[in-house]
Amino acid sequence: MSDPIVAAPTPLRRAWQRFRANRRALWSLWIFLSLFGVSLFAELIANDKPLVVCYQGELYVPFLKTYPETTFGGEFETEADYHDPFVIKQLTEGGHWMLRAPIPYGYNSINYYTDHPNPAPPSAEHWLGTDDRGRDVLARLIYGFRLSVLFGLALTAVGLVLGLLTGALQGYLGGRFDLAFQRFIEVWGSMPELYLLIIFSSIFTPSIWLLLILLSLFGWMGLSDYVRAEFLRGRNLEYVTAARALGVSDGAIMWRHLLPNAMTPVLTFLPFRLSSAILALTSLDFLGLGVPPTTPSLGEILSQGKENIEAWWLSLSAFGVLVGLLVLLIFIGEGLRAAFDTRKR
Repeated sequence: MSDPIVAAPTPLRRAWQRFRANRRALWSLWIFLSLFGVSLFAELIANDKPLVVCYQGELYVPFLKTYPETTFGGEFETEADYHDPFVIKQLTEGGHWMLRAPIPYGYNSINYYTDHPNPAPPSAEHWLGTDDRGRDVLARLIYGFRLSVLFGLALTAVGLVLGLLTGALQGYLGGRFDLAFQRFIEVWGSMPELYLLIIFSSIFTPSIWLLLILLSLFGWMGLSDYVRAEFLRGRNLEYVTAARALGVSDGAIMWRHLLPNAMTPVLTFLPFRLSSAILALTSLDFLGLGVPPTTPSLGEILSQGKENIEAWWLSLSAFGVLVGLLVLLIFIGEGLRAAFDTRKR
């Protein structure tokens, strides 16, 4: 009886097998995904509002809905302050109860009932201390980590789309179009990006969307060069010439034949581009050109650490999170680069 024929693994599957063999890259990927997945549920981890409240036999979810103090036997129509001793007494006595998050502080909540001057050092109440406004540092780190990664992913995705589109058109069409677009890239790349950010920050209200738009205007050029080179190399190969002779459209040739081969350098550089985007956001926030001050940001915590040298927990905690995040992304990028190296078996 003949042995069954086993299908050869696809190039993508072989690349995944090589990536799995790199234990450092694999562990870095799982750690990064785990931390990012946990940060997506930051409202359940760090929140100044209880997750569930049982009062007079009814259940309330304050972290999803706003309730006035009168709902819990108070006198004010404003939102209940769940750190107020009166509200705490109302919700914990007489058979009532509330379930708090592990960190009972949000990224922007100020502890008005502490006995320590701000910034306060780490304690049982604030595990990583508070900043100069009395906000919990650990809560701001969790929310800042999520914001940094989401911003990096969004900026990387926009740069990926623009870089693939412009590079593919340049490489496939070539000729005068390629020459003219290269001159445009040279002129556009010489624009002072930092000065433009300073000008627009003074004109418009700083926001995460403004930063995303401005950085996206410049973030696609590096990726476009790699895609252009791959399309220039592959447009005259035999299988592309044969497809063109059979009447296959240019769009189909670019999408089905040339783009898969051009994705190898793109995928290997994605973690490095993600780390660059996170570092750009942190640097701009550190300089005061990024998101508004109330927004949780790693750069803003580092800036507070610079202004309060004696508060070592501010600089150390933000620096540790930033370095750890960048190291994980670099290890993942090195693993992808080795996995897609066709010279390795």
